[in-house]
Amino acid sequence: MSVIRRPAMRVVMVLPYALIVLVIVVDVLAGSAILLSLLAAPAALASATGRPRSVLLVGVLAFVVCIGAFVADEGVTEERGAVALSAVALVALAAAYASDVRLKAERRLVGVQTVADAAQNVILRPVPRRSGHFDLAVSYISATVGARIGGDLYEALPHPGGLRIIVGDVQGKGLTAVGAAVTVLTAFRAAAPADDSLQEVAEHIEEALERREEGEEFVTAVLADCTERGDVTLLSFGHPPPLVRRAGGTVLTAEPEVPGPPLGLPGGLAALHEDGPGRFALRLEPGDRMLFYTDGTTEARNAEGEFFPLPDHTDLLGEPDLADALAGLRDQLASHVQGPLDDDAAMLLLRFAPSTDGT
Repeated sequence: MSVIRRPAMRVVMVLPYALIVLVIVVDVLAGSAILLSLLAAPAALASATGRPRSVLLVGVLAFVVCIGAFVADEGVTEERGAVALSAVALVALAAAYASDVRLKAERRLVGVQTVADAAQNVILRPVPRRSGHFDLAVSYISATVGARIGGDLYEALPHPGGLRIIVGDVQGKGLTAVGAAVTVLTAFRAAAPADDSLQEVAEHIEEALERREEGEEFVTAVLADCTERGDVTLLSFGHPPPLVRRAGGTVLTAEPEVPGPPLGLPGGLAALHEDGPGRFALRLEPGDRMLFYTDGTTEARNAEGEFFPLPDHTDLLGEPDLADALAGLRDQLASHVQGPLDDDAAMLLLRFAPSTDGT
Protein backbone atom coordinates (compact mmCIF):
# COMPACT_ATOMS: atom_id res chain seq x y z
CA MET A 1 0.00 0.00 0.00
CA SER A 2 1.89 3.02 -1.22
CA VAL A 3 1.47 6.41 0.37
CA ILE A 4 2.23 8.08 -2.99
CA ARG A 5 -0.87 9.19 -4.85
CA ARG A 6 -1.48 7.77 -8.30
CA PRO A 7 -0.58 10.81 -10.46
CA ALA A 8 2.65 11.30 -8.52
CA MET A 9 3.37 7.57 -8.69
CA ARG A 10 3.18 7.59 -12.48
CA VAL A 11 5.72 10.40 -12.58
CA VAL A 12 8.05 8.53 -10.23
CA MET A 13 7.77 5.38 -12.35
CA VAL A 14 8.73 7.28 -15.52
CA LEU A 15 11.65 9.17 -13.94
CA PRO A 16 14.25 6.33 -14.15
CA TYR A 17 13.72 5.92 -17.89
CA ALA A 18 13.60 9.67 -18.42
CA LEU A 19 16.95 10.00 -16.66
CA ILE A 20 18.50 7.33 -18.90
CA VAL A 21 17.17 9.13 -21.97
CA LEU A 22 18.52 12.43 -20.62
CA VAL A 23 21.99 10.95 -20.18
CA ILE A 24 21.95 9.58 -23.74
CA VAL A 25 20.74 12.86 -25.28
CA VAL A 26 23.20 15.05 -23.35
CA ASP A 27 26.15 12.76 -24.10
CA VAL A 28 25.26 12.58 -27.80
CA LEU A 29 24.91 16.35 -28.07
CA ALA A 30 28.11 16.96 -26.11
CA GLY A 31 30.02 14.30 -28.00
CA SER A 32 31.36 13.01 -24.71
CA ALA A 33 30.13 10.80 -21.88
CA ILE A 34 29.94 13.65 -19.37
CA LEU A 35 26.92 12.27 -17.46
CA LEU A 36 28.11 8.67 -17.26
CA SER A 37 28.07 8.65 -13.46
CA LEU A 38 24.35 9.51 -13.40
CA LEU A 39 23.46 6.08 -14.80
CA ALA A 40 23.64 4.64 -11.27
CA ALA A 41 20.64 6.77 -10.23
CA PRO A 42 17.76 5.30 -12.34
CA ALA A 43 17.67 1.99 -10.46
CA ALA A 44 17.67 3.82 -7.14
CA LEU A 45 14.71 5.92 -8.30
CA ALA A 46 12.87 2.83 -9.54
CA SER A 47 13.11 1.19 -6.10
CA ALA A 48 10.72 3.82 -4.69
CA THR A 49 7.71 2.33 -6.49
CA GLY A 50 8.82 -0.61 -8.59
CA ARG A 51 9.09 -4.32 -7.89
CA PRO A 52 12.55 -5.96 -7.68
CA ARG A 53 12.23 -7.36 -11.23
CA SER A 54 11.41 -3.97 -12.74
CA VAL A 55 14.20 -2.34 -10.72
CA LEU A 56 16.70 -4.89 -12.11
CA LEU A 57 15.36 -4.23 -15.61
CA VAL A 58 16.11 -0.51 -15.18
CA GLY A 59 19.54 -1.42 -13.82
CA VAL A 60 20.31 -3.69 -16.79
CA LEU A 61 19.18 -0.98 -19.22
CA ALA A 62 21.38 1.59 -17.47
CA PHE A 63 24.30 -0.89 -17.49
CA VAL A 64 23.92 -1.48 -21.25
CA VAL A 65 23.78 2.28 -21.92
CA CYS A 66 26.87 2.71 -19.75
CA ILE A 67 28.75 0.11 -21.79
CA GLY A 68 27.64 1.80 -25.01
CA ALA A 69 28.81 5.22 -23.80
CA PHE A 70 32.12 3.75 -22.67
CA VAL A 71 32.73 2.07 -26.03
CA ALA A 72 31.56 5.06 -28.09
CA ASP A 73 33.62 7.66 -26.24
CA GLU A 74 37.33 7.00 -26.60
CA GLY A 75 38.01 9.77 -24.11
CA VAL A 76 36.67 7.68 -21.24
CA THR A 77 39.52 5.95 -19.43
CA GLU A 78 39.31 2.30 -18.47
CA GLU A 79 39.43 3.23 -14.80
CA ARG A 80 36.51 5.63 -15.14
CA GLY A 81 34.52 3.12 -17.18
CA ALA A 82 35.15 0.34 -14.67
CA VAL A 83 34.10 2.59 -11.77
CA ALA A 84 30.92 3.67 -13.60
CA LEU A 85 29.95 0.09 -14.56
CA SER A 86 30.61 -1.16 -11.03
CA ALA A 87 28.53 1.65 -9.54
CA VAL A 88 25.61 0.96 -11.88
CA ALA A 89 25.66 -2.77 -11.09
CA LEU A 90 26.02 -2.39 -7.33
CA VAL A 91 23.34 0.31 -7.06
CA ALA A 92 20.97 -1.82 -9.17
CA LEU A 93 21.43 -4.82 -6.87
CA ALA A 94 21.04 -2.68 -3.74
CA ALA A 95 17.95 -0.99 -5.19
CA ALA A 96 16.36 -4.35 -6.03
CA TYR A 97 16.96 -5.49 -2.44
CA ALA A 98 15.49 -2.23 -1.10
CA SER A 99 12.45 -2.71 -3.33
CA ASP A 100 11.94 -6.23 -1.95
CA VAL A 101 12.17 -4.96 1.64
CA ARG A 102 9.71 -2.16 0.86
CA LEU A 103 7.16 -4.55 -0.65
CA LYS A 104 7.33 -6.89 2.35
CA ALA A 105 6.83 -3.93 4.70
CA GLU A 106 3.84 -2.74 2.65
CA ARG A 107 2.27 -6.21 2.78
CA ARG A 108 2.67 -6.27 6.56
CA LEU A 109 1.16 -2.78 6.76
CA VAL A 110 -1.83 -3.87 4.66
CA GLY A 111 -2.37 -6.81 7.01
CA VAL A 112 -2.18 -4.61 10.10
CA GLN A 113 -4.51 -2.03 8.52
CA THR A 114 -7.01 -4.77 7.63
CA VAL A 115 -7.07 -5.97 11.24
CA ALA A 116 -7.32 -2.37 12.48
CA ASP A 117 -10.23 -1.68 10.13
CA ALA A 118 -12.05 -4.77 11.38
CA ALA A 119 -11.46 -3.73 15.00
CA GLN A 120 -12.64 -0.20 14.29
CA ASN A 121 -15.83 -1.49 12.70
CA VAL A 122 -16.52 -3.55 15.83
CA ILE A 123 -15.77 -0.69 18.23
CA LEU A 124 -17.66 2.01 16.34
CA ARG A 125 -20.40 0.17 14.53
CA PRO A 126 -22.55 1.95 11.96
CA VAL A 127 -25.72 3.25 13.57
CA PRO A 128 -29.03 2.34 11.90
CA ARG A 129 -30.35 4.91 9.45
CA ARG A 130 -33.80 4.34 10.90
CA SER A 131 -34.85 3.07 14.32
CA GLY A 132 -38.50 3.22 15.27
CA HIS A 133 -39.66 6.82 14.79
CA PHE A 134 -36.15 8.21 14.48
CA ASP A 135 -33.75 8.81 11.59
CA LEU A 136 -30.03 8.82 12.38
CA ALA A 137 -26.68 9.75 10.85
CA VAL A 138 -23.17 9.93 12.28
CA SER A 139 -19.85 11.50 11.39
CA TYR A 140 -16.45 10.74 12.91
CA ILE A 141 -13.17 12.48 12.19
CA SER A 142 -10.12 11.06 13.98
CA ALA A 143 -7.23 13.36 14.82
CA THR A 144 -4.89 10.36 14.37
CA VAL A 145 -3.76 10.14 10.74
CA GLY A 146 -4.97 6.92 9.13
CA ALA A 147 -7.30 6.01 11.95
CA ARG A 148 -11.08 6.07 12.21
CA ILE A 149 -11.33 5.86 15.95
CA GLY A 150 -9.74 7.62 18.88
CA GLY A 151 -11.14 8.70 22.21
CA ASP A 152 -14.58 9.77 20.95
CA LEU A 153 -17.45 7.30 20.99
CA TYR A 154 -21.09 6.99 19.98
CA GLU A 155 -23.81 4.37 19.86
CA ALA A 156 -27.56 4.24 19.25
CA LEU A 157 -29.54 1.16 20.30
CA PRO A 158 -33.24 0.30 20.14
CA HIS A 159 -34.94 0.14 23.50
CA PRO A 160 -38.47 -0.99 24.45
CA GLY A 161 -40.58 1.97 23.45
CA GLY A 162 -37.82 4.00 21.82
CA LEU A 163 -34.12 4.56 21.35
CA ARG A 164 -31.10 5.06 23.57
CA ILE A 165 -28.03 7.06 22.58
CA ILE A 166 -24.61 7.76 24.00
CA VAL A 167 -22.03 10.22 22.69
CA GLY A 168 -18.86 10.62 24.69
CA ASP A 169 -15.26 11.73 24.78
CA VAL A 170 -12.44 10.02 26.67
CA GLN A 171 -9.88 12.32 28.25
CA GLY A 172 -6.53 11.72 26.60
CA LYS A 173 -5.45 10.20 23.30
CA GLY A 174 -3.88 7.07 21.90
CA LEU A 175 -4.48 3.42 22.76
CA THR A 176 -5.37 4.10 26.39
CA ALA A 177 -8.19 6.38 25.25
CA VAL A 178 -9.38 3.73 22.80
CA GLY A 179 -9.38 1.17 25.61
CA ALA A 180 -11.54 3.40 27.79
CA ALA A 181 -13.89 4.01 24.85
CA VAL A 182 -14.26 0.24 24.38
CA THR A 183 -15.07 -0.14 28.09
CA VAL A 184 -17.80 2.51 27.91
CA LEU A 185 -19.34 1.18 24.70
CA THR A 186 -19.32 -2.42 25.92
CA ALA A 187 -21.07 -1.42 29.14
CA PHE A 188 -23.62 0.72 27.30
CA ARG A 189 -24.41 -2.02 24.77
CA ALA A 190 -24.97 -4.49 27.59
CA ALA A 191 -27.25 -2.24 29.66
CA ALA A 192 -29.06 0.06 27.23
CA PRO A 193 -31.37 -2.47 25.51
CA ALA A 194 -32.66 -3.76 28.86
CA ASP A 195 -35.77 -2.27 30.39
CA ASP A 196 -33.75 -0.36 33.01
CA SER A 197 -33.71 3.34 33.74
CA LEU A 198 -31.18 5.63 32.08
CA GLN A 199 -29.72 6.17 35.55
CA GLU A 200 -29.01 2.43 35.83
CA VAL A 201 -27.32 2.47 32.44
CA ALA A 202 -25.02 5.25 33.65
CA GLU A 203 -24.29 3.28 36.83
CA HIS A 204 -23.40 0.22 34.75
CA ILE A 205 -20.90 2.32 32.76
CA GLU A 206 -19.43 3.82 35.93
CA GLU A 207 -18.98 0.36 37.45
CA ALA A 208 -17.21 -0.84 34.30
CA LEU A 209 -14.82 2.11 34.42
CA GLU A 210 -14.09 1.50 38.09
CA ARG A 211 -13.16 -2.13 37.34
CA ARG A 212 -10.44 -1.10 34.92
CA GLU A 213 -7.00 -2.06 36.20
CA GLU A 214 -5.07 0.28 33.93
CA GLY A 215 -5.58 3.91 32.98
CA GLU A 216 -7.14 6.75 34.88
CA GLU A 217 -9.03 8.34 32.01
CA PHE A 218 -12.34 10.00 32.73
CA VAL A 219 -15.12 10.24 30.18
CA THR A 220 -17.47 13.08 29.40
CA ALA A 221 -20.70 11.78 27.94
CA VAL A 222 -24.34 12.50 27.28
CA LEU A 223 -26.90 9.70 27.45
CA ALA A 224 -30.31 10.08 25.87
CA ASP A 225 -33.53 8.13 26.29
CA CYS A 226 -35.87 8.89 23.35
CA THR A 227 -39.41 7.54 23.41
CA GLU A 228 -41.64 6.89 20.42
CA ARG A 229 -43.80 9.86 21.55
CA GLY A 230 -40.85 12.21 21.15
CA ASP A 231 -40.06 12.63 24.86
CA VAL A 232 -36.30 12.87 25.43
CA THR A 233 -34.50 12.50 28.74
CA LEU A 234 -30.84 13.46 28.86
CA LEU A 235 -28.13 12.70 31.38
CA SER A 236 -25.08 14.91 30.88
CA PHE A 237 -21.74 14.07 32.45
CA GLY A 238 -19.58 17.11 31.79
CA HIS A 239 -20.28 16.88 28.05
CA PRO A 240 -21.14 19.64 25.55
CA PRO A 241 -24.94 20.00 25.40
CA PRO A 242 -26.84 18.78 22.32
CA LEU A 243 -28.37 21.33 19.97
CA VAL A 244 -32.05 21.04 19.05
CA ARG A 245 -33.27 22.49 15.76
CA ARG A 246 -37.03 22.70 15.67
CA ALA A 247 -38.86 21.98 12.44
CA GLY A 248 -39.63 25.70 12.22
CA GLY A 249 -35.95 26.62 12.31
CA THR A 250 -35.53 27.82 15.90
CA VAL A 251 -32.56 26.41 17.80
CA LEU A 252 -32.21 25.67 21.50
CA THR A 253 -29.44 24.21 23.62
CA ALA A 254 -30.35 21.14 25.67
CA GLU A 255 -28.18 22.12 28.61
CA PRO A 256 -28.99 21.17 32.21
CA GLU A 257 -28.79 23.88 34.85
CA VAL A 258 -26.03 21.92 36.62
CA PRO A 259 -24.00 19.49 34.48
CA GLY A 260 -23.06 16.21 36.06
CA PRO A 261 -19.42 15.26 36.69
CA PRO A 262 -17.58 13.17 34.11
CA LEU A 263 -17.72 9.39 34.38
CA GLY A 264 -14.71 7.50 35.68
CA LEU A 265 -13.69 9.95 38.40
CA PRO A 266 -12.81 8.55 41.85
CA GLY A 267 -15.98 8.02 43.84
CA GLY A 268 -18.12 8.67 40.78
CA LEU A 269 -20.50 5.79 41.42
CA ALA A 270 -21.43 7.16 44.84
CA ALA A 271 -22.22 10.52 43.27
CA LEU A 272 -24.77 9.00 40.87
CA HIS A 273 -28.34 9.19 42.13
CA GLU A 274 -31.77 9.85 40.69
CA ASP A 275 -31.89 13.48 41.80
CA GLY A 276 -28.30 14.21 40.80
CA PRO A 277 -27.17 16.96 38.40
CA GLY A 278 -26.98 16.68 34.64
CA ARG A 279 -30.66 15.99 33.91
CA PHE A 280 -32.59 17.64 31.10
CA ALA A 281 -35.92 16.78 29.53
CA LEU A 282 -37.65 18.01 26.39
CA ARG A 283 -40.23 16.92 23.87
CA LEU A 284 -39.56 16.64 20.17
CA GLU A 285 -42.19 17.38 17.55
CA PRO A 286 -42.22 15.74 14.13
CA GLY A 287 -39.34 17.10 12.05
CA ASP A 288 -37.30 18.28 15.04
CA ARG A 289 -33.62 17.36 15.04
CA MET A 290 -31.00 16.89 17.75
CA LEU A 291 -27.27 17.17 17.17
CA PHE A 292 -24.99 15.35 19.62
CA TYR A 293 -21.30 16.18 19.28
CA THR A 294 -17.94 16.08 21.05
CA ASP A 295 -15.74 19.02 21.98
CA GLY A 296 -13.37 18.24 19.12
CA THR A 297 -16.00 19.98 17.00
CA THR A 298 -16.61 23.12 19.04
CA GLU A 299 -13.00 23.50 20.21
CA ALA A 300 -11.45 23.24 16.74
CA ARG A 301 -9.44 26.44 16.23
CA ASN A 302 -8.56 28.41 13.12
CA ALA A 303 -5.24 30.17 12.48
CA GLU A 304 -6.34 33.06 14.73
CA GLY A 305 -7.13 30.69 17.60
CA GLU A 306 -10.90 31.14 17.30
CA PHE A 307 -13.19 28.21 18.14
CA PHE A 308 -15.51 26.76 15.51
CA PRO A 309 -18.88 28.52 15.95
CA LEU A 310 -21.12 25.47 15.67
CA PRO A 311 -24.39 27.31 16.58
CA ASP A 312 -23.79 29.64 13.63
CA HIS A 313 -24.08 26.69 11.23
CA THR A 314 -27.22 25.02 12.54
CA ASP A 315 -29.07 26.05 9.38
CA LEU A 316 -27.23 23.15 7.72
CA LEU A 317 -29.15 20.76 9.96
CA GLY A 318 -32.24 21.50 7.90
CA GLU A 319 -30.98 19.47 4.93
CA PRO A 320 -33.53 16.79 3.96
CA ASP A 321 -30.86 14.08 4.11
CA LEU A 322 -29.17 13.79 7.50
CA ALA A 323 -25.92 12.54 6.00
CA ASP A 324 -25.82 15.63 3.77
CA ALA A 325 -26.40 17.82 6.81
CA LEU A 326 -23.39 16.32 8.60
CA ALA A 327 -21.31 16.53 5.42
CA GLY A 328 -22.07 20.25 5.27
CA LEU A 329 -20.97 20.68 8.88
CA ARG A 330 -17.75 18.76 8.17
CA ASP A 331 -17.04 21.03 5.21
CA GLN A 332 -17.55 24.12 7.36
CA LEU A 333 -15.32 22.65 10.06
CA ALA A 334 -12.56 21.89 7.54
CA SER A 335 -12.88 25.40 6.09
CA HIS A 336 -12.56 26.89 9.56
CA VAL A 337 -9.52 24.87 10.61
CA GLN A 338 -7.69 24.80 7.27
CA GLY A 339 -5.68 21.78 8.38
CA PRO A 340 -5.83 18.61 10.49
CA LEU A 341 -7.84 18.60 13.69
CA ASP A 342 -6.09 18.60 17.06
CA ASP A 343 -8.77 16.37 18.56
CA ASP A 344 -11.27 13.76 17.40
CA ALA A 345 -14.65 15.11 16.34
CA ALA A 346 -17.80 13.01 16.47
CA MET A 347 -21.32 14.10 15.54
CA LEU A 348 -24.61 12.21 15.71
CA LEU A 349 -27.73 13.73 14.19
CA LEU A 350 -31.21 12.49 15.12
CA ARG A 351 -34.56 13.41 13.54
CA PHE A 352 -37.94 12.65 15.07
CA ALA A 353 -40.00 11.43 12.13
CA PRO A 354 -43.01 9.35 13.20
CA SER A 355 -44.72 7.61 10.34
CA THR A 356 -47.98 9.13 9.13
CA ASP A 357 -49.95 5.95 9.82
CA GLY A 358 -48.94 6.11 13.50
CA THR A 359 -46.92 2.90 13.44
